[in-house]
Amino acid sequence: MPVSFKLEDYDYNLPGHLIAKHPARQRDASRLMVLDRAGRSITHSSFSRLEEYLRPGDCLVLNNTRVFPARVKARKATGGAVEFLLLHFPVMQTEGRARATALSRSSKPLRSGQKVSCRGILDISILDILPENHVEIELAFQGDLKTALSLCGETPLPPYIKRDEVPSDMEDYQTVYAKETGSVAAPTAGLHFTQGQLERIEDMGVVMAWITLHVGYGTFAPVRTPDIREHKIHAEWVKIPQDTIDKMAAAKKNGGRIVAVGTTSVRALEASSSCDGTPRAFEGLCDLYIVPGYEFKVVDAMITNFHLPRSSLLILVSAFADRLEVLRAYGEAIKAGYRFYSYGDAMFIV
Repeated sequence: MPVSFKLEDYDYNLPGHLIAKHPARQRDASRLMVLDRAGRSITHSSFSRLEEYLRPGDCLVLNNTRVFPARVKARKATGGAVEFLLLHFPVMQTEGRARATALSRSSKPLRSGQKVSCRGILDISILDILPENHVEIELAFQGDLKTALSLCGETPLPPYIKRDEVPSDMEDYQTVYAKETGSVAAPTAGLHFTQGQLERIEDMGVVMAWITLHVGYGTFAPVRTPDIREHKIHAEWVKIPQDTIDKMAAAKKNGGRIVAVGTTSVRALEASSSCDGTPRAFEGLCDLYIVPGYEFKVVDAMITNFHLPRSSLLILVSAFADRLEVLRAYGEAIKAGYRFYSYGDAMFIV
């Protein structure tokens, strides 16, 4: 199939009512479309039946990042409202203070040196005003920052979910295996798993392996360049432990597949092999941008959600499964009433 680098070729029309605003009542009750690349076939199923499409000896790689309450609403001394979306979890903390970069929204423009407060729990100082509503801030708090944010912050739901946060979002917008705090967006392909299903999958002989990639707000950034190759992807922190590398190597040796859960796992695993094709343990920033024509070195199959048009995530999936086949599958999903985006249904590409 010819490869296209035109952004317009990664577009599709989605009826608004198919954008999922709430998760399925039960995580694994979401629908599952199975796209077979070799046979160019599509099967409609349920995520609760995922085990039917896995094989003993496969290695299932999951991203155990944890979303933190990155949306903080504060007040100026005058009473004016200010909202921040922290773009990363501040890891450098000293004596009750931490610095972060954030998106800001304010009733009136912010200025350097200004101070605002959130419920008397977080005091926020504006250190610098950056382009496109970005600001550098310092957070002052008592005790632990995670605790302070849990009291002050809200779940950073994606911008296309047009509703207010509800208390259940803090649990719903989190995988059941979330562990390492640091994401401002969930690795949404993993939201479908229940603990019971993970145990059943492991019992059938599938090996579980873990990576950590802290998903940044850039995951929602649209591709704006007419040539998709000119788009710049945001770097995200990733850790791939040696134990995961060893499990994948053993699975490959015994004829198993590497099944990546989510585009975050795909990017992390492929980045780990960028030198000579051999995956290696890695910790640091990942800015691998996968477009059609990319030769996949690690991942054999992928579990993913249905992504926004003209997005780097849709482009990655199209590189893995062929653009026309992916768009055909999306068209069939729309006709069948699948639910799209973060809280939507899933696709298994084999």
